Amino acid sequence: MRNTLSSALIKITLATGMALLLVACGGGSSSSSSTGTLNLAITDAPVDDAKAVVVEFTGVQLQKAGGERIDYDFVDEFDNPVAMQIDLLALTDGATADMLNDVTLDAGQYSWMRLKVNAEKGVLDSYIMLNDDSQFSLHIPSGNQSGLKLNRGFVVPAGGVASYVIDFDLRKSVHKPSAANQDYKLRPTLRLIDQTNVGTLKGIVNSELITSECAGTVYVFNVEDEIDDIDGTGDPITTAKVKGHGITPYTYTIAFLTEGDYKIAFSCDSANDDPETDETATAMSFSGETTITIEKDTITKHDFEPAPVPTI
Repeated sequence: MRNTLSSALIKITLATGMALLLVACGGGSSSSSSTGTLNLAITDAPVDDAKAVVVEFTGVQLQKAGGERIDYDFVDEFDNPVAMQIDLLALTDGATADMLNDVTLDAGQYSWMRLKVNAEKGVLDSYIMLNDDSQFSLHIPSGNQSGLKLNRGFVVPAGGVASYVIDFDLRKSVHKPSAANQDYKLRPTLRLIDQTNVGTLKGIVNSELITSECAGTVYVFNVEDEIDDIDGTGDPITTAKVKGHGITPYTYTIAFLTEGDYKIAFSCDSANDDPETDETATAMSFSGETTITIEKDTITKHDFEPAPVPTI
């Protein structure tokens, strides 16, 4: 079985309505004119061979540029540390699960953020459940110490709100072990997106393109990149699994795309797309390649149709 995990997103919008509190440690300012609000959440696309991909989060760490490091740790009403398990595969088509909500921070530039996780080998705090109901731990080498770090900086505006999305690309990040019945490795590929500058791509895939064995997936690439499999070079920005059962139309949705131009293509072969292997054209083929433009706060629609039959 190939690793066929799809793209997940973590949306930065600190959560209300969760049965936990946040405890912050680090510097802060009492002046409202020098503070702003940060908002963090999570979303995902479905995958071909897993029922659940659960990651256990314990908090968030932020590094102010030239300043102190701030920790937000999840605790219950009695101030006891708690963890939040999020099934990334339960979140599809732009849906999100909040992690943080309306957190007041010093305004200004931040150098990086880190998501604190529990992900030890052999422990089912973070885990993957396959379609046959078997479960394996998801472990990050030194993950409990280093967490999931995003090195891109971000800005909290004075008197304003910063809302970001973290693209947690599971198709690139979750690696199947070489031997059966072993734990899976999580090598995170994370992308920080400004939520104020994104749009959505959605459409229909003609049923004639869907075969009985089709793992239908739409791939999104930078406009200057070639259409190719995931192998570490020129990889897609994100992917989305096609939904449908033959009676209703086959559809796809890709949310949180930054405004701009992209190349997109459809493939039935995502089940063969091993992120550690450069697949040949026989194992991996694409159709319907085209260029689309995403505008912020707008839904861009594109349908995949069979290639026209040449006339003789």
